[in-house]
Amino acid sequence: MKTQPLLSNMTKVLLIPVILLLLAACGGGGGGGGSAASPPPNNVPRFAYVANYADNTVSVYMVNATTGQLRHNGYVAAGINPASVSVDPSGKFAYVANFGGGVSAYTINASTGALTSVGTVAAGTSPRSISVDPSGRFAYVANYTSNNVSTYSIDATTGALTALPTVTGRNGNYAMAMSRGTAAVTYTPKFAYVANFTSNDVSSYTIDATTGALTSVDTVVAGTSPWSVSVDPSGKFAYVANGNFSSVWVYSIYAANGRLTPVDIVNTTNYPLSVTVDASGKFAYVAVSAGVAAYSIDATTGALTSIGTVAAGTGPRSITTTGTIQ
Repeated sequence: MKTQPLLSNMTKVLLIPVILLLLAACGGGGGGGGSAASPPPNNVPRFAYVANYADNTVSVYMVNATTGQLRHNGYVAAGINPASVSVDPSGKFAYVANFGGGVSAYTINASTGALTSVGTVAAGTSPRSISVDPSGRFAYVANYTSNNVSTYSIDATTGALTALPTVTGRNGNYAMAMSRGTAAVTYTPKFAYVANFTSNDVSSYTIDATTGALTSVDTVVAGTSPWSVSVDPSGKFAYVANGNFSSVWVYSIYAANGRLTPVDIVNTTNYPLSVTVDASGKFAYVAVSAGVAAYSIDATTGALTSIGTVAAGTGPRSITTTGTIQ
């Protein structure tokens, strides 16, 4: 397998336009941050949100539930260089990780999808990814430069975030010291997984269901520059997009403690930045330089089989679908 060369300038990577389509079910299972809820019925309005890294905004779209077409419906200001957007499982709140600093929180208008700010909270250095846990009680932010994960509790009424105590270390702390270059975090109801871009590995943790605290389980090798990690709804398999290895690595998940075991490597086109699994667990989608690569998933082994690639916007950075674990 031929490894793609590293980009000569990391700034060039970070300035790739953030194309993150997050389909939020209005009043149903939300689209971001790991919920494994069922897709919404076709008569429920759905929304898409795009984090625009260069102009510091989040665009809002209505989604045609039959055709999937998008209709622009305004935008809202975010922080500096918004890099990731996530919606809670209820579809009531949206959260944006701003690479230039902090996390912006919004309420979602159930009829229009419009976002209304409910404040900004501090995070670590260079927040790159945000996810909401399946219960909708906690949000996790992967901080690229400070190499840790910030944890917040979510107010169920207002959507406001409250930072939980931050303690340096690995064992049972709220903000975990990760390997170098923390790029993304995802989870099942029991386990969390963190893609570490610089150290080329994936860390696994158990989640305290009461406090949201993470306890280290293991770290396994990935390819080169893992940008994204996703778990299928059954919790049996994990998938890691390796940007400079032009591949997706497949892992089986040991049900007892969440430990990962590599089982397959799938070649992709250049520079895959994001991978997600649909709510049925039958398909995986990878954001690559040429668009979106689609794969069917073997329910027994977790292996991926290509079913084609479709075009996307310029520089697809991240992709998620309604009700997926990401």
